[in-house]
Amino acid sequence: MSGPYPPVSAHPAPAGPAGPEAVAVQIAEIAVCPPVIRTPAGVLPLAGATWHVADYWQREEKVATWALVCAIVGFFCLAFFSLLFLLVKETRHHGTVQVTVTNGHQQYVARIPVSDQGQVQHVNNQVNYARSLSGR
Repeated sequence: MSGPYPPVSAHPAPAGPAGPEAVAVQIAEIAVCPPVIRTPAGVLPLAGATWHVADYWQREEKVATWALVCAIVGFFCLAFFSLLFLLVKETRHHGTVQVTVTNGHQQYVARIPVSDQGQVQHVNNQVNYARSLSGR
């Protein structure tokens, strides 16, 4: 069946050679478009840029919500034993990854919120790719 639209392919053909505005990698608000790096603060040259990644994790412990409900409900049945539910803690990790790109006297810092180690690894992979482009 043919229609007014071209068929959709699972692997579309490239539209043409990548121009200077093609984004090679996007790290939060930092767009690496060889031969430049575009940030909200301005444009930095890609050649000779240095990249730094730092991850800042926070660990938060609190009484689990379900344990608090069980302690309140159970207080009417077994007052002392229901208080043991308050010992149940939930641990949550959260934080940010800080990506700094510097070229000469120009510098830009992006802070990316993350909730697991997979997201941290993804940001590190993106920065490693940007580093490889900076070295060319």
